[in-house]
Amino acid sequence: MTTLALFALLFLFMFLGMPIAMALGLSSVMTILFFSSDSIASIALKLFESLSEHYTLLAIPFFILSSGFLSTGGVARRLIRFAVSIVGHIKGGLAMASVLACMLFAAVSGSSPATVAAIGSIVIAGMAKSGYPKSFAAGVICNAGTLGILIPPSIVMLVYAAATEVSAARMFMAGFIPGISMGLLLMVAIYVVARVKNLPASPFPGFGEVSASFVSALGGIMLIVIVLGAIYGGVASPTEAAAVSAVYAFLISVLVYRDIGPLAHVPLRKEGEDIASATLRGIVQSVVAIPKSFTDPRVRDVVLEAAKVSIMLLFIIANAMLFAHVLTTERIPHHIADFITHLGLPSWAFLIAVNILLLVAGNFMEPSAIILIMAPILFPIAQKLGIDPIHLGIIMVVNMEVGMITPPVGLNLFVTAGITGESIGWVIKAALPWLGLLLFFLMIITYVPQVSLALPEWIDYLHGYK
Repeated sequence: MTTLALFALLFLFMFLGMPIAMALGLSSVMTILFFSSDSIASIALKLFESLSEHYTLLAIPFFILSSGFLSTGGVARRLIRFAVSIVGHIKGGLAMASVLACMLFAAVSGSSPATVAAIGSIVIAGMAKSGYPKSFAAGVICNAGTLGILIPPSIVMLVYAAATEVSAARMFMAGFIPGISMGLLLMVAIYVVARVKNLPASPFPGFGEVSASFVSALGGIMLIVIVLGAIYGGVASPTEAAAVSAVYAFLISVLVYRDIGPLAHVPLRKEGEDIASATLRGIVQSVVAIPKSFTDPRVRDVVLEAAKVSIMLLFIIANAMLFAHVLTTERIPHHIADFITHLGLPSWAFLIAVNILLLVAGNFMEPSAIILIMAPILFPIAQKLGIDPIHLGIIMVVNMEVGMITPPVGLNLFVTAGITGESIGWVIKAALPWLGLLLFFLMIITYVPQVSLALPEWIDYLHGYK
């Protein structure tokens, strides 16, 4: 009765058009009030505990702030230049470079819509001018942007880690090889299409441009090394690495690249000035500019926008945690796990059911909410069937990738429509041919667990854990 009431109320409120966060919270409160023996005091206690006890969730605002600085600054533009210098001379190279740029930006942002917005706003128009069909460019970026939640650091992985209490660091390790593999798969598909449609290729710019673009993009690339190196090396937790990434992104955007802040457009080196003098002058300017940066309008706008996004996401998480609390106290996941176990359902069949359930949910709900609702239910069942929790987490994240480009709530579709100025229907048609590639990749991730588990097991071996 309690289970029926909880889910009936949730879907009723969602059907009435209530925001998902409010629907989750209100259905949980009403279930506790009228159908559960749980104390009403547990509501306030759980809302407080959901954000105070889950240390991992503190990484989310830091990664959002870091992504804000990098998106506003010129990091995306420099990463694109570096990617084009490497693969732009191959048939369909500009599209392949766009995927590579998405992979690089995903490794510093942790957000799929942010990846689409930062990279797509530059490369879609560039591809169209270079002779690529606009729909082809939009479809590629809409799909490649989903790598923002698969390549670590990933906000969705942090949410899964908080919901199931698995290691966020191990989730990041597990997402690295699948993320690279998905990016390479997209690039191979682009190359095949480019050969068939005779898409253009740029001339090789020379090793001088490759070196210059690498140096230019080094500020963003070093963030990848710092964050992932610290986590994989066991030097810092994901939350600590996220805090470092936010400070680093601020320093790079405001004081080094100078795309925003009080030093915006102030040249690092004057004409005829030697390197030593320019370096000394730059250091003095940066030190003087730090206090002024906190009152700069563009810097404040980035911080304010990051705060808005963080509050919105954490509000959803808090209400979803309350929903998960009702599930747990009423032992709903355990009853479902026992029922499925007694049915004798094999693990491969269970994973098919999981994928179907998550693909359907991805059409209507935001990824973090889906993870927080479904993970507490699926996690104990997976454990009883011998499925590794980290493997289950990566399966859920890849399903969320698909949800990012499926209507009616696919966030990447709306971001791409905003960039291109086209309708949602046009963007759906552009992204649809690439959806089959994601579904094929989902099958590989589901039934070849070593794609996800190889790196965390190898790092465990190096650390002497196994």
